[in-house]
Amino acid sequence: MTPYFDLSGKVALVTGASSGIGAATAQVLAELGADVAIGFFHNADGAARTRQQVEKAGRKAAVIHADMRQSGEVQKLVKETRSALGPIDILINNAGSLIQRQPLLNMPEERWDEVVNLNLKSVLLCTQAVAPSMIERKAGSIVNIVSIAGRNGGGTGSGAYSTAKGGLITLTKAWAKELAPHNIRVNAVSPGVIDTPFHEVFSTPEMIAGFVKTIPMGRVGTSLETATAIAFLACSAASYITGETIEVNGGQLML
Repeated sequence: MTPYFDLSGKVALVTGASSGIGAATAQVLAELGADVAIGFFHNADGAARTRQQVEKAGRKAAVIHADMRQSGEVQKLVKETRSALGPIDILINNAGSLIQRQPLLNMPEERWDEVVNLNLKSVLLCTQAVAPSMIERKAGSIVNIVSIAGRNGGGTGSGAYSTAKGGLITLTKAWAKELAPHNIRVNAVSPGVIDTPFHEVFSTPEMIAGFVKTIPMGRVGTSLETATAIAFLACSAASYITGETIEVNGGQLML
């Protein structure tokens, strides 16, 4: 049987891997055979739990603290990943947050910068740090985690977050064109309403109920359902896919 979904011998870096989609992605990649570096910022306990899941799958794990908004911190993250596990074959740019819902007229300049830096600038910094080694080895897969909000503008007060995620969809296409000659694929996964700590913080039960009414499948998604789509793009099964954004939203948005 051809191992289209075999990641044995690969090294993956997953940012924001201490909970939710990032944690599930680290686990799935490990189950497919990859060693995984777990990037985190606030949630050390969650990162430790993710490490346990990776090691339970029989793979090596490295837990590395980094502020993805700071270039020095990102460089440290990548350097420590290489030192612990080897050259990075798979980069999952997952770190991000809405931070706080703030409508247009109440949005301070500082908060706008904070949201955009965390959700967009961080991906630039991390990809710049990882891509040279991929170019040198003529191989690699990069998956950016965007959002349905980047397509439809998101809910009230999420303008900065939605803008950053929309920009990341565009960057995914730009980088796919730029890196394709080096045999590096760049894609994105766009989650809809997923049952993660994100919505526990930023969405009320009433909001979730309203979202579900717009989802043809009649329910929210899970982190695992998102993680398996991410893992697909990292595998050789997706070897002729680049510049694409896969929507994982139960039919809430069909393009």
